[in-house]
Amino acid sequence: MTVAAVISMLALVAGCCKSNKSEEEMENKYQGVIAPGKALQPAPAAEVAKRLATYATVRLTADISHLSDKEKQLLPLLFEAAQLMDDIYWQQAIGNKEAFLSGIGDEATRKFAEINYGPWDRLNGNESFIEGIGEKPLGANFYPVDMTKEEFDSLKNPDKTSLYTLIRRNEDSSLRVVWYHEAYASKIKKAADLLKQAATLAENAGLKKYLELRAEALLTDKYQESDFAWMEMKTSNIDFVVGPIENYEDALYGTKAAQEAFILIKDVEWSNRLAHFATLLPELQKGLPVDQKYKNEVPGSDADLNAYDVVYYAGDCNSGSKTIAINLPNDEEVQLKKGSRKLQLKNAMKAKFEKILLPISGILIDESQRGFIKFDAFFGNTMFHEVAHGLGIKNTLDGKGTVREALKEQYSALEEAKADILGLYMVTKLYEMGELKDGVVMDNYVTFMAGIFRSVRFGAASAHGKANMLTFAHFAENGAFTKQENGTYLVNFDKMKLAVESLGGMILALQGEGDYNRVKELILTKSVIPTQLQTDLDKLKGASIPVDIVFEQGKSELGL
Repeated sequence: MTVAAVISMLALVAGCCKSNKSEEEMENKYQGVIAPGKALQPAPAAEVAKRLATYATVRLTADISHLSDKEKQLLPLLFEAAQLMDDIYWQQAIGNKEAFLSGIGDEATRKFAEINYGPWDRLNGNESFIEGIGEKPLGANFYPVDMTKEEFDSLKNPDKTSLYTLIRRNEDSSLRVVWYHEAYASKIKKAADLLKQAATLAENAGLKKYLELRAEALLTDKYQESDFAWMEMKTSNIDFVVGPIENYEDALYGTKAAQEAFILIKDVEWSNRLAHFATLLPELQKGLPVDQKYKNEVPGSDADLNAYDVVYYAGDCNSGSKTIAINLPNDEEVQLKKGSRKLQLKNAMKAKFEKILLPISGILIDESQRGFIKFDAFFGNTMFHEVAHGLGIKNTLDGKGTVREALKEQYSALEEAKADILGLYMVTKLYEMGELKDGVVMDNYVTFMAGIFRSVRFGAASAHGKANMLTFAHFAENGAFTKQENGTYLVNFDKMKLAVESLGGMILALQGEGDYNRVKELILTKSVIPTQLQTDLDKLKGASIPVDIVFEQGKSELGL
């Protein structure tokens, strides 16, 4: 057979496997994870009402009087781009949003489905609240629901593990890899055009450069250059986090990043109070409670701590529990060279503190320690959690790759536990160094304890939930708190301080060794809600304390 004949035959075979339609056309017709065309039966009205009551409604607004006219003209373009990210996230989570929602006849159930971006209650272990819907697929809509791990492992395409690709079936049932910018081409192009328009209005050079590069990144799925530009964008009054970023939605492999967007207005006064701490990262790294070999990496000190009022959440960050702080970029190379930026979402944080944390502390924290529950401590714990993501080790000691790669789907839970515990460790050290002067360290310890009760109400299914339970279990085993006869918790300061150091050291060593099996076993056995704690959490349900917040948000809330 001639070479030409072989090439012709190969082309014919390839053509049999893949449709002539564009990837976007095929993605739009893709069934997704929910079978179309049937009426969806909601849970009883009383149950749906109870679920809706777990959210307190908060109006997202901010003072924009300090923004220039061009900055105010720029904002509506960002709102439009953010909405496109929201639309794409629906596709990534379940598939066709309109087909799904139109099948729900009950208005309350439809509203709850919109909060959860699907039929699974994200604050209740992803339990379905619609009859006939099975368990949430671990891989969401990033992979075919019927794909086996053996099939994935045998797929010979290096891009299959990319953060920015989908796995889809060909007509012959074989698997193929599809880049996001191909699957969502029209929406991506429109969003990129909006970012380019916004860049023409940007007066801040850093914001202008970032928007231009981020537009290109959306079109190519190559994000590192725009991540570096975002790291350098430190003086803008407006910030815009946009694109596929976090990988929590992919619970199958923990690799696929989901689309999201935040629109942020800088709080200049609070930001000035935080700026100093970024310079202390290298020094804090040296003192971590672990063997030297696990802290030889030097974190970038070109990090950035700022406070913002968030005025829009879209996509992944808006599903279920709401983020109150951002630590980005996730790219390990960028983190090692530049550090990371820590963005504290002050208005969202204050809403959770007032509507949720204070009422919880009134029920579960010993009366003698309730005076230690303070917003500044809550703000500080959240801030230093984000700072702590930049500490520790990013690459395993065996030189075979990153900690993220070694720990696979277990990485996120352990990393969140690390950030929790090292954040508290850092607060302790900064008080000892005289860097923190307002309040006392006990504020942070007791507020942290109350914070566990707040966040574990999201369930132990998420990475953050598993992290909370791992920390709670370690505290219990080391006497960091005492459960009083009246059902409240009393923090034992000295023992908690030791427990913080021992857990921090253990996690750093596990990450450095990249021991997947040991970490998996640890998460499996420790990251569960104990029966007694569940009883305590049920008390909060009886007291009608919200679990999280949901937003009234948009241009109109800013008067635009």
